[in-house]
Amino acid sequence: MLLLIFLLICFSPRVLGQLEESQFEDDFDLADFDLDIAPRRVPRQVKTILTKETKPHIQELSIKTTIISRYAFTAVYCAMLNRHSAAAEGVFSFQIPAGAYISNFTMIIGGRVYQSEVRPRQKKVKQENGKARNKESGEASQEPELEVFRMAASIPGRNRAVFLLTYEELLQRRLGHYEHVTSLRPLQLVSRLSVDVTIVDHSPITHLQVLPLRNGKSTNTVSTKTQVKQDPPTTTVIKQEKNVCKITFGPNIVQQAKITTNGILGDFVIRYDVQRELGIGDIQVLNGHFVHYFAPKDLPAVPKNVVFVIDTSASMVGTKIRQTKDALFTILKDLRPGDRFNFLSFSNRIKVWQPNRLVPVTPLNIRDAKKFIYMLVPTGGTNIDGGIQTGANLLREYLSSPDSSQNSVSLIIFLTDGRPTVGEIKSTAILGNTRSAVQEKFCIFTIGMGNDVDYRLLDRMALENCGMMRRIPEDADASAMLKGFYDEIGTPLLSDIRINYTEDSVQYVTQHLFTNYFNGSEIVIAGKLTNNSMESLHVQVTASNNDKSIILETDIPLRHRQIETEKHVNAARVAMASGPKTPASGVTHGLGIALGSMAEDFVERVWGFLSVKDGLRSRLRSQTSKEREDHIKQATNLSLNYNFLTPLTNMVVEKPEVLADGTMAPSPTSSQSSGDTVSTANELPSDSQYGETPNDNKKPSSQNLSLGNKDR
Repeated sequence: MLLLIFLLICFSPRVLGQLEESQFEDDFDLADFDLDIAPRRVPRQVKTILTKETKPHIQELSIKTTIISRYAFTAVYCAMLNRHSAAAEGVFSFQIPAGAYISNFTMIIGGRVYQSEVRPRQKKVKQENGKARNKESGEASQEPELEVFRMAASIPGRNRAVFLLTYEELLQRRLGHYEHVTSLRPLQLVSRLSVDVTIVDHSPITHLQVLPLRNGKSTNTVSTKTQVKQDPPTTTVIKQEKNVCKITFGPNIVQQAKITTNGILGDFVIRYDVQRELGIGDIQVLNGHFVHYFAPKDLPAVPKNVVFVIDTSASMVGTKIRQTKDALFTILKDLRPGDRFNFLSFSNRIKVWQPNRLVPVTPLNIRDAKKFIYMLVPTGGTNIDGGIQTGANLLREYLSSPDSSQNSVSLIIFLTDGRPTVGEIKSTAILGNTRSAVQEKFCIFTIGMGNDVDYRLLDRMALENCGMMRRIPEDADASAMLKGFYDEIGTPLLSDIRINYTEDSVQYVTQHLFTNYFNGSEIVIAGKLTNNSMESLHVQVTASNNDKSIILETDIPLRHRQIETEKHVNAARVAMASGPKTPASGVTHGLGIALGSMAEDFVERVWGFLSVKDGLRSRLRSQTSKEREDHIKQATNLSLNYNFLTPLTNMVVEKPEVLADGTMAPSPTSSQSSGDTVSTANELPSDSQYGETPNDNKKPSSQNLSLGNKDR
């Protein structure tokens, strides 16, 4: 990270110190343009502009990403200008993917560098209101898979401030492609805005698509069967080679204004996929670590047993129940002849379509199921526990009957738009009842609709029972998102997957046992090699497909894989350091060099990233306090080692102090420094005992940084 800061200072020297009068001339304002005719310069009205603008102007927002073998490093550079002689508050707000971890935050204000520090979180008695904090409002906070990082700092008069944020994420494969999302919501028009994404993969890139800018009402999950040709945003430039792709997007201030004048452009979305290797998949080796990507294809679908548990409480009335019905009608068409299914609705009462059984997929059963769905009427309260218990009993009874197939995949798809109000309403009791009912025999996939949902409960319910949770925003196209989520899990290809490596040759391997593998997804495993001089690594994959047992095994030449991995790391560095000359090319070039340097250890960082995720999940399944504490300790140490802001860590940064005359206060000694704390609200449930450490020395004017999605 020190390299990144150094490069930014070198390539952008004007971020330090006060500004000369002439240095205002390179900035742009919307007032300089007539949007109804061809853009042209007009005389600048400086005094008029200064009286209208009360907040610092974002001169530059540069976002650069390197995606190397599906692991994304992103650096965000934001330069703000305070034109006034008095100090002004500058607010840096940026949305990051909910699955990403922030790895650095730095400010450069008044010629001083303020570097963040990641520290362990301390226990606290109770989290405020039991809810995640979110300082943002409006459209920017309604994204289901994004969370908001926010920092407010005083900027001295006639000064610039630079905010630098870096974060990392492992892209997940869904519906046959990876999706990388860059949020463009600066909340004002930006003089120089640029997005630069470089994709480098060991496997050839077979599919690449840049979608139109996506706003809060767009669907985040779209069925592959409904995809249509969509053009990328204007000014997007795509350069694609066999293993390297470069995508740039840089609308000027007029082009931004034609999209929107409020600075909320939306999400810049890239989808891509790579060529699949047959057999055990793709293994990459670098500096004593390995990462294994496994995504088999061309396998017959495994029959599934599915129970749909649908909320029909009074709050579902109107658009929600209509869109839910539309999605279920479509899903019924996709059920396969070998599947078994049932529906139940819950409110004050539980209504089961076919009591005590799961029925086969036949034209008659499909017709009767449509009638049941059509007749659903929202009324009453929300009995979440009753719905889950009834659905679990249906599946358990079927699995113990002679009609059940031993090699089928069983799951519950649970949908609600509210919190428990009828029956058992305590989350801990509902989770305990669910574990007892499921007995590790099937998976639960949960879906929340709208803003009044206990997403912590749904998230933990899914995680504890080998499932996933999805959130549908209040104003989204729920029908399309429900269908898209079903498409993710509707085609199981393998069950009981076990991936093993040569005993005593590897250690600290991440999760390598998986209940199911769904078509279009991917399994990723990472670990450490015990001996870097080993010649080969034996890999064995065992799984079930229908009535067949599958065994795949091979020996991986480690030295050869190390050389291949080094080659495409070097390709990433070259690609990131190159690029066209632009007004902001100095900054983006510096970001590119720094990200290329970070990519040198990408395999180890993938291992660290997955290990933290595993630790956070494992503590939820812990049976004893000691086991839970061990998982927390391990995940905390890894978070600190890789400088990750996770639910178990805080990020602390010194707060700049500006005097009343608009100038910077003298540098305080280390003992006098006051810090602001960043904590992630994207916590897994039962994190409420871990929170921010009270700071008794914090000045009254200090402000907490925030990171979170208000419902998660």
